[in-house]
Amino acid sequence: MPENQINILKVTNLSKSFGGIKALDNISFGLEKGEVHALMGENGAGKSTFMKILMGLIQSDSGEVIFEGEKLAKTSVNEMLKKGISMIHQEMLNVPELTAAQNIFLGQETKNNFWLNESKTNNKAKQLFDALELSFKPTLKIKHLSIAEQQMVEIAKAISNDAKVIIMDEPTSALSEIEVATLFKIINKLKSIGVAIIYISHKLEEVFTIADRITVLRDGTHITTQKTEDFNRNNLIMSMVGREIKDLFSENEVFIKSGEPIFSVNNFTKRGKFSDINFEIWPGEVFGFAGLMGAGRTEIARAIFGLDTFDAGEIKINGEKVSKHSPQEAIKNNIVYISEDRKTEGFIPELTVNENISLSSMANISKNGFIQKGKEAEQSNKMVIDLKIKATSHQKLKNLSGGNQQKVLIGKALLTNPKVIILDEPTRGIDVAAKFEIYRLIKELKAKGLAVILLSSELPEIIGLCDRVMVISKGKNTIILPKKEVNQEKIMHYAVS
Repeated sequence: MPENQINILKVTNLSKSFGGIKALDNISFGLEKGEVHALMGENGAGKSTFMKILMGLIQSDSGEVIFEGEKLAKTSVNEMLKKGISMIHQEMLNVPELTAAQNIFLGQETKNNFWLNESKTNNKAKQLFDALELSFKPTLKIKHLSIAEQQMVEIAKAISNDAKVIIMDEPTSALSEIEVATLFKIINKLKSIGVAIIYISHKLEEVFTIADRITVLRDGTHITTQKTEDFNRNNLIMSMVGREIKDLFSENEVFIKSGEPIFSVNNFTKRGKFSDINFEIWPGEVFGFAGLMGAGRTEIARAIFGLDTFDAGEIKINGEKVSKHSPQEAIKNNIVYISEDRKTEGFIPELTVNENISLSSMANISKNGFIQKGKEAEQSNKMVIDLKIKATSHQKLKNLSGGNQQKVLIGKALLTNPKVIILDEPTRGIDVAAKFEIYRLIKELKAKGLAVILLSSELPEIIGLCDRVMVISKGKNTIILPKKEVNQEKIMHYAVS
């Protein structure tokens, strides 16, 4: 942050209530030119409400927002964009049928008279992609891009608006270590020309790396604002959750193979995606998939579960080859998969907690084609209690926090009595306290003898939770590392091989 600070954004005594419940209570906040200011807090702390007010999506009940010395009255999103405030949303707002370039310049298209100039649009997008060091083509449709690639399109879109303030809401949730490093280079370039950034993330390591100052919100109130150097991991967590959380990755007992592997894949291949993947897992083992964006981790997981086809190779459960290939057969064979994209592929937002938990186990609660509501409630309520889901069984899932939504998906999976559970980015977009709960659940699954396949872009999770790690590069498994050899340097070395 520059020595001679110039205030660009100031918020004083901001309050907002919904139905008598205060989401924000007299929040004050300052942002300087060329500063990265991290906004931290658990889900429900008020961060989203605060950002929506700054972007003109909703209006505050009281308080002031002053931008470049001008007090802002009721504003709209378009007005805020014109003033120079842009936002990268955690939930991506791309149009699937349009190309990456078209999405970036949506509403600010280059035209020749009445006609769109696609060539100029594509060239401008290519310049942005070059600056962001993106390898995919801007002419590809969004629906053909991975979650991580879509996230980078959102970042390019924000940069294209010549913003003076950029709000980044979980911008790295789908990015690998190398993509994060690239983003941080871009952030530092933006800082050098005076662009201010409000950075929202649940990844503490990132915040300590990139932020100049940190503001903590809890239960809609301002707890503290300090220079990043004045925080450490423990007092930052305490500020966010109001209590101390120790040992996110407490030492596991050394895993010892016993008996035969419960699950294996041999010469697993899908042309253009991955080839000759070989590994096996024992009961009670957490087996990690590590690699860069586009390495093929999710593609392998989806093919194992039957969501996608594969061209060669075989899957074995307890030594027996799995002959049929579909999600329904995978579940019958005691394999479950929890997608990285939980809101699109994991649950039905308008259904209740009960109804979502029961989706994969209808056979257990149905009779003569009708759902037995008593049985559904009984099994779902047990999962709500066992997994410490903070919700009533009749709440719609769209109204739950990301952490509680994730626990509902795990509950849904556990009702199928799996032997192998594949968790694809299970802590994406959830706060530190909810992460702790997910880590606890993974350890409990391990203790019960389940085999867990963990896909994560967060290396601390891979290192802290896994007994062995398969590093994937360009669709091939370059090495399988035992626990004692798993560290960040080795993973990154083999990830770029």
